[in-house]
Amino acid sequence: MDVLVPFLQLLVLLLTLPLHLLVLLGYWQPMCKTYFPYLMAKLTESANKKMEGEKRKLFSPIRDLKETSGKVTLLELGCGTGANFQFYPPDCKVTCVDPNPNFEKFLTKSMAENRHLQYERFIVAYGEDMKQLADSSMDVVVCTLVLCSVKSPKKVIQEIQRVLKPGGLLFFWEHVAEPQGSWALLWQQVFEPTWKHIGDGCHLTRETWKDLEKARFSNIEMEWQPPPFRWLPVGPHIMGKAVK
Repeated sequence: MDVLVPFLQLLVLLLTLPLHLLVLLGYWQPMCKTYFPYLMAKLTESANKKMEGEKRKLFSPIRDLKETSGKVTLLELGCGTGANFQFYPPDCKVTCVDPNPNFEKFLTKSMAENRHLQYERFIVAYGEDMKQLADSSMDVVVCTLVLCSVKSPKKVIQEIQRVLKPGGLLFFWEHVAEPQGSWALLWQQVFEPTWKHIGDGCHLTRETWKDLEKARFSNIEMEWQPPPFRWLPVGPHIMGKAVK
């Protein structure tokens, strides 16, 4: 099947040639940074409706942490539109990091709708370099649908471990590659060179669970789930938590 991939990639490239020309000329990235927050606002609203029960289950340990340590310092990495805010317990001190400054107005709206949280600040930065945040400063880091689009998942996870306090929790929900040898993976490989431009750097074939397992967390709990949107080329999702 692998021999088919380059030919099918070329076919998709030809069908989406205007997009790739815009990328080559340097026009696409500024356009993408502008429209992508609006796209994510629509998608995350639908995703939350489908995944509400799962997300409440995922983030429920934050409430237990709050009861034992008081106010919880929480970093939302790749915060996007603030789609997870409604699932956090009251009085969490939330710091948001995203490389796209166009998300800030969506965050402001989300915070206005979630007054139970204490909004600390919005930092425009990449997950690979969060130098504005001190070592061991966060009780919790949340990373949902982020590691697919960063340049180096390994470096981002290292930064997450740096800013987490000892015993701190990482909550993750990420889409990953389809099984090796499957037709579904072949189509992910075919669409990925074009999809990463549409999805602001999103990669379809990353095996993110391997990066998490190699990161030397003291404990990892992970479960696999089907994708919430069958009409998108994203694969299965991994959801869980890791303890520093």
